Amino acid sequence: MTAVTTPVQPLSVREMAVQAKQAGRRLGVLPTALKNAALLEIAARLRLHADQILSANAEDVAAARASGLSEALIDRLTLTPARLDAVAADVAHVATLPDPVGQTLERVTRPNGLEVMKRRVPLGVLGVIYESRPNVTVDVAVLALKSGNAVILRGGRETVRSNAALVEVIAGALAAQGVPAASVQVIADPDRARMLELLRLDDLVDAIIPRGGAGLHRYCVEHATVPVIVGGMGVVHLYLDASYTQSAPDLQNAAEIVFNSKVQRPSACNALDTLLVSPGSARALPDIVRPLLAAGVELRADQASLELLRGAGLEVQPASESDYGTEFLALKLSIKTVAGFAEALDYIAAHGGHTDAVLTRDDAQIQTFVQSVDSAAVIVNASTRFNDGAQLGLGAEVAVSTQKLHARGPMALQELTTTKWVVLGSGQVRASSGVEQATDVAVPAREEALPA
Repeated sequence: MTAVTTPVQPLSVREMAVQAKQAGRRLGVLPTALKNAALLEIAARLRLHADQILSANAEDVAAARASGLSEALIDRLTLTPARLDAVAADVAHVATLPDPVGQTLERVTRPNGLEVMKRRVPLGVLGVIYESRPNVTVDVAVLALKSGNAVILRGGRETVRSNAALVEVIAGALAAQGVPAASVQVIADPDRARMLELLRLDDLVDAIIPRGGAGLHRYCVEHATVPVIVGGMGVVHLYLDASYTQSAPDLQNAAEIVFNSKVQRPSACNALDTLLVSPGSARALPDIVRPLLAAGVELRADQASLELLRGAGLEVQPASESDYGTEFLALKLSIKTVAGFAEALDYIAAHGGHTDAVLTRDDAQIQTFVQSVDSAAVIVNASTRFNDGAQLGLGAEVAVSTQKLHARGPMALQELTTTKWVVLGSGQVRASSGVEQATDVAVPAREEALPA
């Protein structure tokens, strides 16, 4: 692997998309064994070339600090030896997962002898736009490869050196295994005009997946002619019920869960933003807050919580309206007192949608929470940080979708596929007149809805 220099843009975005389309046709029919071999080659080369990758990343981090990038975004940008090794481990794990391509989801034989099947197939060509996280470059590349998709990556200007180094490693691994090099490409030019070109290539690109803040998602939705899968941002809530604070072990565990949800990776989209407390659990707040303050978390509390915490000798800031309904992506947490479980549900319905959790020993509350909270992930008695593809056993993820069409939650292998109907006949022709015989499941309704 050669030393990383200033990345160049050798092809136009349209030329890249043309190559990706051609590569995608080959990827869609590659045997699983070859795709897995390519993934294991990528994992091995990430470790082999770790020094070069980390050196390129250090240049990006230094440039980001000099430009005044926030600490939250710098944390997302930074690769460490441990993080890079974890990325490589995730790649190897994806190689062990079932290949979704070609899976038969439905199968029925019609009265006329036609065999009808619905099968999983790749989406085709993905355009993935993201900010700050170079690990996304690898996560997306390997998931796209395993699911038979070609991908064009566009990271932020702060990641250009890191992404160039990572894609160089990936390209070498693909070449070594005979997989089309154009399966994974990166737009090196950080000019927003290149992103706009990608968003409007609806004749070549099948889906755009933005991964970043609300501004990026809104820009993609407003400017794309390619379908956009929205997600990755959203306010994360945790409701603490009094039933989870009655015993010392439960109270300690509640403090551990809240701490992990906020502190383990505060820049992640599944990090806790707002802690909702019932009046009965308010007495537990000092024990929950002390570890957070010790870790440097800036707390914003409503009047009821503020008085209780200050009465316990703990200094927190009064919350403003802007502290609620806000995704912090930093060591900040808002606390809000609610009248009880019902008000917590109403509040989450108004402000949630990404990851929402409850700590309760009340089985009826658990059932109601799971059934009524309309979020990409609902979590019971555990950290919000588990809304993650790898943690849910899906391998790496492209993004966490918060929309309801096509995919919702962590987007892993199956979420990067669509379906097609396969009809196997033996000479059948459709009747030209008369009422066709209705038979099985949902197929007759589908036929009635279509024009003759």
